[in-house]
Amino acid sequence: MVNSAQERIREEIIIPPYEGRGALLKPGEELIIIDMEGKQVGDFVCFNRNDPKEFVSPVHMRASLSSIRLKPGDALYSNRRRPLMTFVEDTVGKHDFFFPACDYYRYKNDFGMEDHPNCHDNLNKALREFGLGNESVPDPINLFMNNVLDDQGDYEIHEPLSKPGDYVRLRALEEVVIACSTCSQDMAPVNGFKVTSLKMQIVEAN
Repeated sequence: MVNSAQERIREEIIIPPYEGRGALLKPGEELIIIDMEGKQVGDFVCFNRNDPKEFVSPVHMRASLSSIRLKPGDALYSNRRRPLMTFVEDTVGKHDFFFPACDYYRYKNDFGMEDHPNCHDNLNKALREFGLGNESVPDPINLFMNNVLDDQGDYEIHEPLSKPGDYVRLRALEEVVIACSTCSQDMAPVNGFKVTSLKMQIVEAN
């Protein structure tokens, strides 16, 4: 449940459409990411604050979890196969950690657009505020993204299942820097053809 009586919200951050925001979490603190209007994907990355060469890695997660499905109780494994966060709670049940963040080349090559906002740049800008601007942006966990695989292993991207107020909750196991971008794709069903805001809340450790 979001914001129970026993919880204290240390910080609340709105991520506007086409932008990214970052935050620092201490061990035991929890991060709630809320889809404010529904059908909005959030591209999420996470770094070890004390060693930014270690970061949550979807390819290592797929191997460690033996799954491409993210569910409560799963760890968010790093490129060193260590858990940096835990996926605690989820009101949607459908996310993706298979696709890379959209970037300049996605819009240039596939849509002929040179200046469309993109998640890669949004995440890089958000990480810069924490001294991580020179680090490569890893592949994200795409919260609320609804890609559907058929029996042949081919996929289609459908509109997210998330409704206004749906959320996920993650717990930091170490001191981490996280960043999240509102997915900028407004020409495909990824966000229901519309980009809207997300909200992040940081809950103090018990």
